[in-house]
Amino acid sequence: MSRPSAVAAFGHRNFRLFWSGQLVSLVGTWMQTVAQSWLVLTLTGDPLALGITAACQFTPVLLFGLFGGVIADALPKRRTLVVTQAVSLILALVLGVLVITRAVEVWHVYLLAVGLGLVNAVDMPVRQSFVVEMVGREDVANAVALNSAVFNGARIVGPAVAGLLIGAAGIAACFFLNALSYVAVLAAYALMRAGELRPAVRIAMAHTVRGVLGQLGEGLRYARRTPVIRLALLTLGIVAVAGMNSSVLMPVYARDVLGGDARTFGFLMAASGIGSLSSALLIAGGLRPSLKLVVLGATALGTALVALSLVHVTVVALPLMMVLGWSVIAMAATTNTLIQTTVPDELRGRVLSIFTTVFAGSTPIGGLIAGSIAALAGVGAALFVGGAVALGTAGVAVTRLRTMPSGGGVRPASQGAG
Repeated sequence: MSRPSAVAAFGHRNFRLFWSGQLVSLVGTWMQTVAQSWLVLTLTGDPLALGITAACQFTPVLLFGLFGGVIADALPKRRTLVVTQAVSLILALVLGVLVITRAVEVWHVYLLAVGLGLVNAVDMPVRQSFVVEMVGREDVANAVALNSAVFNGARIVGPAVAGLLIGAAGIAACFFLNALSYVAVLAAYALMRAGELRPAVRIAMAHTVRGVLGQLGEGLRYARRTPVIRLALLTLGIVAVAGMNSSVLMPVYARDVLGGDARTFGFLMAASGIGSLSSALLIAGGLRPSLKLVVLGATALGTALVALSLVHVTVVALPLMMVLGWSVIAMAATTNTLIQTTVPDELRGRVLSIFTTVFAGSTPIGGLIAGSIAALAGVGAALFVGGAVALGTAGVAVTRLRTMPSGGGVRPASQGAG
C-alpha cells in the first residue's frame, strides 16, 4: 500500500529506524545546547563567552567540513556514523562528570566544544548524504523534510525540558541524558538491513594533499557553475553569519532584556522550534523547494530579528521566535533538498559539505560578531544588525532571482556526473 507523499520516506524500514533514533538523540542534543549555554553564562556572566563557545564548536566545521564531504563520498557511511556518534556520547559524558564533580571551568567547555566540532565536521555531511542511500532519489526530498521535522520537534521538547530540568536537578543531568540518548542512534544503525541500503559508488580516497584538494575542487566547481545551487548557498551563508546565531544571544536576551531565567531561555528556544517544525512539515507536505522560498525565509528572518531588537516582553518575543524558527528551516531545508535532488551521486557528499560548512560553519564568525556587538552595545543592537544584513541579502537575492528564466527551479541531475 502506498503511503501519503507527506510520509513517503517512512515506507523504508532503514529510514524509520534512523528517524526514530534521531528523535531520541536530538532531544538530548537540544537539552545539552541549552545547558551548555547556561553553564557558560553561569561561569562567566559574559555574552562574549557564549560567542567563543559557539566559535569553538563550529570553527572545526568551517575549517574541515569540506574534507568531511570527501570522507562522505569515500567511506562506508553507516560505519562512519557509528564512530562519530560513539565519540559524541563520550564527550557529553565527560562534560557531565566535570559539572557534577564541580571541577568544570570554562576552558573545559571550550575544549570539549572543539572536540564535538571536529566530530560534526565529519558527521554532518556523512549523515546528510546517507539519507538518499536509505530511501532512494525518489523519496529523498520527503526524507530531508522529515529529518528537519524531527530535528525541530526535538528543538521544541529539548530546550523546554532542559529549562525545567536545570532548575530541578542541575545542569549535569542534561549532559548525562544527552549521552544516554546516543544509544538510540547506535541501536538504530545496528538494526538496519544492509541489503536494503542503496549505497552510491564511492570515490577512491586520495592519499596526497594534491589529490584531496582535487576532490574538494570537483564539488566546489559543481556548486559554482550551477546558478541555483550557487545563489542558494550564497544567500544561506551570508544570512547564517549575520542572523542565524540568535541562540548565542538568547541566554543574555532572556536574562537581561526579558528579565527571565533558564526557563525563559528554554521557552524561547522551544518557540523557535515550533516555527521550525511548522516549516519542515509544510515542505514534507509538498511545498515545492525553490529559490523563492529561500529568499522568503531570509526576508522573514531579517524582519523577526529587527522586531526582536525592539521587544522587551516575553509574550511578544515568543511568536517572533516562531517566525525566526520558520525562516531558518525554510532556507536550510530548501537548500538541502535542492542539493539532494539535483547533484550527481558521486558528488553529493562534497556539495552537501559546502551546505553544512556555510550553514553550521558560519557560527564561529557570526557568533563572535554577535557576541562582540552585544558586549559593546547590547543584545538589541546585535539583533538589529543581524536582521538588517539578512534583509539586505534578501533584496540582492531577489534581483539575481529575476535574471533566472526558471524562476529558481532546478532539474534533477542524472545519476552520473555526465
